Amino acid sequence: MDGPLALRILYLHQYFNTPAMQGGTRSYELARRLVEKGHQVDLITTDRVPRGTDDRQWKLTSEKGINVHWYPVPYSNNMGFFDRVRAFFSFARAATAKAGEMQADIVFATSTPLTIAIPGAVKSWRSKIPMVFEVRDLWPELPIAIGALRNPVLKLAARLLERFAYRNSEAIVALSPGMRAGIVATGYDPDRVCIIPNACDNAAFVVEPEKVEAFRKERDWLGDRPLLLYAGTLGEINGVGYLVEIAKQLEKLDSPTRILIVGDGKEKEKISKQAEDAGVLGKNLFMENSLPKSEMPVLFGAADISSSLFIDLPEMQANSANKFFDTLAAGRPILINYGGWHSKIIEQSGAGLVTWQNSPDAVAREIDRHIQDEAWLEKASTASKKLSREYFDRDQLAADFESALLIASERRGTAICKVNELGDASAD
Repeated sequence: MDGPLALRILYLHQYFNTPAMQGGTRSYELARRLVEKGHQVDLITTDRVPRGTDDRQWKLTSEKGINVHWYPVPYSNNMGFFDRVRAFFSFARAATAKAGEMQADIVFATSTPLTIAIPGAVKSWRSKIPMVFEVRDLWPELPIAIGALRNPVLKLAARLLERFAYRNSEAIVALSPGMRAGIVATGYDPDRVCIIPNACDNAAFVVEPEKVEAFRKERDWLGDRPLLLYAGTLGEINGVGYLVEIAKQLEKLDSPTRILIVGDGKEKEKISKQAEDAGVLGKNLFMENSLPKSEMPVLFGAADISSSLFIDLPEMQANSANKFFDTLAAGRPILINYGGWHSKIIEQSGAGLVTWQNSPDAVAREIDRHIQDEAWLEKASTASKKLSREYFDRDQLAADFESALLIASERRGTAICKVNELGDASAD
């Protein structure tokens, strides 16, 4: 890219992952595409694995041309609320200082946590450059809804931080229609809110059949039996214990279906104990540790149906979970147990099953019927792959993202991204 269209982008993301790491790689995929278009990207993030020393030194690596600046702040999904808050503010302080050393034309800060807006806004003020803010979850609505944030003073502080982030943003990127609606409800200009959902890495999810066959053969409990997969975080909000109840009902039906839960999180031991007490652990329900993103395609390729799960909260219906889009990229039917825009997409396209508010017995019967129906599996898989290519392809959404940054960098007062029609329709 030549001349004035090439941007120096300061990208702030506390929990950045490469494909060699566990977790979502949205920032990696977007940033590397920006580099390929000729932009310079400096990404500030945390090194969450303890280094064995007490130093607080920055580490610089190059990831597909992205200059990644890592600062040591230990973090895990098993940490309590206040330990997480301390990690948020520790990184915000360090990132503010680091950002001050860098030359940039625009700041892009992606939540969560909302504290990422602090170094972004300070850099924006001091360097007189615009900030674009990304909302990945409706925060603080979500922690309030699940009871993680109860103190009235903390609630007020969180809402003030949310308003602070929005007020200091030239434009905002939302990951779903529901998130956009939540942002606009605060009074933010709707013309400056783009919807760029999580996306499908279609090329990465093309898997050789031999690798899928090997995955199944390595697990004598699986073989050629039908497989229902959950791959993701095992947190309170995910409610993955739901699958234990389904496993119990599938056992009663004498279904050949096996359930595999792959992931880590605060609820992992609880789910394992629940499954053990129910007599399904190691029988028709199995649990394995998280995998790096680079190994996920084979895992999804081995599944007959993959699932995205959350506890039944209205605030969760706006989610844009990676596991949903990874399922589409893998061309597998998707099962979800919540309402909202994902459920409308599935119902419109025929790409899977929506089991929202159905009893475990009814859900098990529906799974057992569909997972052994070759014609249904083929039809749902085709619909899933069509969604991944026509609506949620990473390359197209990355182009929308770049366009938003370019418009915002010129401070036109607007940054509108075209949203696919299916996403628009699901906002109703």
